[in-house]
Amino acid sequence: MNENDLDPARLKRARDVFHSVPYARFLGLELGEVGSGEVSIHLNVRDELKQNQGVVHGGAIASLIDTAAAFAVLTKIDLAERVTTTDLTIHYLRAITTGRLTATARIVRSGRRLFVLSVEVTNAGVLVATAVTSYLKMA
Repeated sequence: MNENDLDPARLKRARDVFHSVPYARFLGLELGEVGSGEVSIHLNVRDELKQNQGVVHGGAIASLIDTAAAFAVLTKIDLAERVTTTDLTIHYLRAITTGRLTATARIVRSGRRLFVLSVEVTNAGVLVATAVTSYLKMA
């Protein structure tokens, strides 16, 4: 992933928009690397994100994945365009109780109105979840 491959206006927009999203702040998401069609976002595991058995709640991981994917798409659309998630399929591979999660989203197909993305979530370099998602440009 290389920020130099990204138009400076799109990079600035991605950074500005990320810092303006209340839900991202609420979860404690941190913007990582930003490239053209590829973004990584981090989440430190903490007790507030765990379910009653001490494992990170699947919804927190889903939010991390969805946010990373949305920002990967944001790097490819025009400044005035908007998108929305149309589907999200997640495979949880390991229970997570500690660490720092990193979701890396990559666009695998970009059409006129539909984007398809692959997302991998790692914890200390270990793959803990995978996802496929799609986004639709709103008219």
